[in-house]
Amino acid sequence: MRLNKIFASMLFVGASFSGNGWAESFQPFEVTDIQVEGLQRVALGAALLNLPVKVGDTIDEVKLQQAIKSLYGSTNFENISISHENGILYVAVKERPTISVISFEGNKDIKDEQLQESLDGSGVKSGESLDRTMLSGIEKGLQDFYYGVGKYGAKVEAQIINLPRNRVELKFKFTEGLAAEIRQINVVGNTVFTDSELISMLELKDYVAWWDLFGERRYQKQKLQADLETIKTYYHNKGYIRFEVTSTQVAMTPDRKGLYITINVKEGEKYKVKEVNLVGDLMGREELMTSILPIKAGNMYNGADVTFTEEMYSKYLGRFGYAYPEVKTYPEIDDENKEVVLNINIKPGKRVYVRSINFTGNTVTKDEVMRRELRQMEGAWLNSAQIEQSKLRLNRLGYFETVETETIQVPGSDDLVDVAVTVKEQPSGSFNAGVGYGTESGVSLQFGVEQNNFLGTGNQAGFSVNTNKYSKSATLSYTDPYFTKDGVSLGGSVYWNEFDANQANLERYKNKSYGVALNSGFPINESNRLNGGIGYRHNTISEISSYEQAVRFYNIYRENDEVDSDLSFDNFELTAGWYRSTLNRGTFPTDGSSQRLSGKMTVPGSDLQYFKTDFDTNFYFPMTRQHGFVLLARAHLGYANGYGDFNDNEQILPFWENYYSGGSSSLRGFKSNSVGPRSFYLYRGSSACSPDPSGDGCNLPGDVNTVYVSEGNSIGGNAIATASLEMIVPTPFLDEAYTNSVRTSFFLDAGNVWDTEFDYDGYRYLPADQFSQLSDYSDPGRIRASWGMSVQWLSPMGPMVFSLAWPIKEYEDDETEIFSFNIGKTF
Repeated sequence: MRLNKIFASMLFVGASFSGNGWAESFQPFEVTDIQVEGLQRVALGAALLNLPVKVGDTIDEVKLQQAIKSLYGSTNFENISISHENGILYVAVKERPTISVISFEGNKDIKDEQLQESLDGSGVKSGESLDRTMLSGIEKGLQDFYYGVGKYGAKVEAQIINLPRNRVELKFKFTEGLAAEIRQINVVGNTVFTDSELISMLELKDYVAWWDLFGERRYQKQKLQADLETIKTYYHNKGYIRFEVTSTQVAMTPDRKGLYITINVKEGEKYKVKEVNLVGDLMGREELMTSILPIKAGNMYNGADVTFTEEMYSKYLGRFGYAYPEVKTYPEIDDENKEVVLNINIKPGKRVYVRSINFTGNTVTKDEVMRRELRQMEGAWLNSAQIEQSKLRLNRLGYFETVETETIQVPGSDDLVDVAVTVKEQPSGSFNAGVGYGTESGVSLQFGVEQNNFLGTGNQAGFSVNTNKYSKSATLSYTDPYFTKDGVSLGGSVYWNEFDANQANLERYKNKSYGVALNSGFPINESNRLNGGIGYRHNTISEISSYEQAVRFYNIYRENDEVDSDLSFDNFELTAGWYRSTLNRGTFPTDGSSQRLSGKMTVPGSDLQYFKTDFDTNFYFPMTRQHGFVLLARAHLGYANGYGDFNDNEQILPFWENYYSGGSSSLRGFKSNSVGPRSFYLYRGSSACSPDPSGDGCNLPGDVNTVYVSEGNSIGGNAIATASLEMIVPTPFLDEAYTNSVRTSFFLDAGNVWDTEFDYDGYRYLPADQFSQLSDYSDPGRIRASWGMSVQWLSPMGPMVFSLAWPIKEYEDDETEIFSFNIGKTF
């Protein structure tokens, strides 16, 4: 007869076969055949492979136990029974069901992706067999997570839904409930600092002001642990080296909706640094390493200084190839004299060389484009400073949202490492099409291809066509930033433009231009670069309004005595510039500064002779270690003028080269191009002045007291000064993954545009009130200011900008614009 079934539970609890039990009735036998019943998904060969018995073996009770244990160990079966008859071993199995679908219901605090990632780590995923014994542990782990964030009423239930062909759907149902709020936080044992001082530093809060829309009193276990470290660090930084948190209690209210947190501390007393000793292997640089030691004897003990010192020496050693130095501080505390001796032990370890540098994440950018930015070379010793500089240069390219570096030790070698560079690419121009809208400036349309990383080569190439209500343009450009291996760049552009000033909030004129330009850049060092170029430009100016400032220009450069004739100019231009940058990123930087000094002039002999100089500077000051809050200070200064003579007249700056301000690119809150001098017309009765062939400007006959002024539109000026302060803040409700592609800021803008060359004094014959109004336009003290908020983000269509701004300093003749939104606009 068949052997009675033997269950796995008997084996795992160590059941014995003795006395009058199974051992007396069981007789060893020789296996003549093996038959496995119940297989569906598992192949017969795979099942037999996990069975430590084969035909011809003599099986006893020990081998029987081993056989069942081995089958269960394969994780393919949830029930196994073995019997025999006439030497045939019968193995009956019930396979574990296959997980067909995993679903989640009711979860809000944990995303589906996070849950699936956690399950993957436990081996629970679609296509795998289901181990029912693990479900209770998974349920408990998820429930503990909710307890850790203060949701003590949360429940997690795993449901198994049977499907055909031994498949199941595994559904997790969540009942999250409400989070328990912190009713009160108490600190016990503190005498040096008050409760309010300490609690104000904590991330957990027991009080949130009504106006704090993003504050919460929710409890989280992880935050409590971080807060305890914050208190400990605070005391250590103030000299209390013996400070400790003796215990913490988290008490729940009977209704499980509130919590009371008590933190018990022992402050101790302040300690001074008696002596600082550098011990260990100083590599013969003891004098130098001692001279740069930031901690001095006699100072109050400061834990932050100790941490900084350890990091400083680690980075110092890293510059010489010591990739894994150990720098630890061992304090000797003298409780009687309240002094501490700091012994800084330095172990450089072994010098490490770089075997290879590998790139991942760059699906568009070629490896060679990234490699030429590296300062760490393969085959050289590992230099932490060069690694950081390489990372910085890659960030400045503007091609990547994030750049991370990691040193990986080569297996089997203690002096070789590989450097892994992982990047996350972001739009670097590509397709650019969009629309802009301002409450006053109206709608603008743009289209183009502006690729700063053309086909992943790092070259800048583009063809852009832009059109709005006042401008049409087309540009074809190409620049190779590494024309030579030393980083000398070479590029050029061809362009065409039509501009209707009357539609751009300016005084009426039309400008048709085309031209070609060549430029080149030369690196001086890691932070400084020089550039220069030459170009040709043709301008045709037509439909010029007869306002006084234009009349002056027209009378100098007219080619005949015909009023309202077009003007044409051919100019050859030279450009030169200097650029310095210590910014940590090319797009949305958060630290460092940049300065740009640029100049342009037409060469002597051109139809127009003038020059323009501009200086821009930006400073980023991170206010927090994570760069969540950053203060940005920036300024722009510009001056332009004519030089030389033309037909016995001094050359002046062409009015279409004037500086303008106002709008999203400068003084936000003011209508585009509206800030600065305005045109004016002289009238006598119904007669208006027009360009006078005599060259005397407006020379109407009659009594000068009957002449009056009519104010026109903005015309810009030859001098500009603008400045801005911005507080960059974390964007509310935004996932951390997008912090490098979205920027929110609150700003304060100020500045002015004025004209230093136009002779307003020549109009003193006008009535006093009218002359005073004109002279105001040449006053650089007429500063405008505004404040507001801005949100900028990168998209596949190009940069997008949304801003709200309100003027806080304006004049009666100013035009304001509160709201503006642009897509595909460079900022």
